[in-house]
Amino acid sequence: MRFRGIGGFAASTLVAGAILWSFMTTDVEFSRLLSAGPRIAEFLGRMFPPDPTVMREIMKGGAETLRIAILGSLGAVVLSAPLGILASETMVSPPLYRTVRTLLAFIRAIPLILVAMLMVGAVGLGPLPGIIAVAFHATGMLAKFYAEAIDGVSRAPIAALESAGAGPLARLRHAIWPQMAPVIARDTIFRFELNLRESLILGIVGAGGIGFYIQTYVRSFQYDKAASVTLAVIIMVVAIEAINVALRRRFA
Repeated sequence: MRFRGIGGFAASTLVAGAILWSFMTTDVEFSRLLSAGPRIAEFLGRMFPPDPTVMREIMKGGAETLRIAILGSLGAVVLSAPLGILASETMVSPPLYRTVRTLLAFIRAIPLILVAMLMVGAVGLGPLPGIIAVAFHATGMLAKFYAEAIDGVSRAPIAALESAGAGPLARLRHAIWPQMAPVIARDTIFRFELNLRESLILGIVGAGGIGFYIQTYVRSFQYDKAASVTLAVIIMVVAIEAINVALRRRFA
């Protein structure tokens, strides 16, 4: 208990020191924020009323964004299934799962926008680089979730099958999967929601989606059209959030 108290105090001191250091070393002038109020109001004023004539572009970009999120999520699930097994200490030896977990950490460390830029340079403009970028980036997190779901199941059914001579795949099918299926469904739905939100910005680098239209209209100073696209994005995100909440409750 004494060591836990010392550790907690040390952690709190470290966090407080980091916050204090950030405030002291960052050039933050709240007066600049207050003086920016009129400029922000002017910018927002240019966005209203939104221009409804861009509905065709909104529908096209929104559909493309949804396709990128769906296919990117599908690719991530396909890649994460075997990687999640290989990253599980329950299923494989320590050297193998530690190597795979290091690989997954490396994938998570690469920003999505950087992956998208590399894919645009490799395969050209359009939704394909966006799909590849989303699938690659999401795999780093989703495979980790799958591995943790495997390692978090009860050991008793696994031990019973091991004593009966069952192999790894049989243990996975009959002892592990029935326990982890709800967790897998919840985590996959959550990752799809993140993928959709991330897909909204991929158009900025030419990787398809509705973000392309936001960038185009802002750069051409057509703020009323940018406002229409932004409202469509908000509606899309809120709708997907409501659907995901309902699905997560279903699998809880």
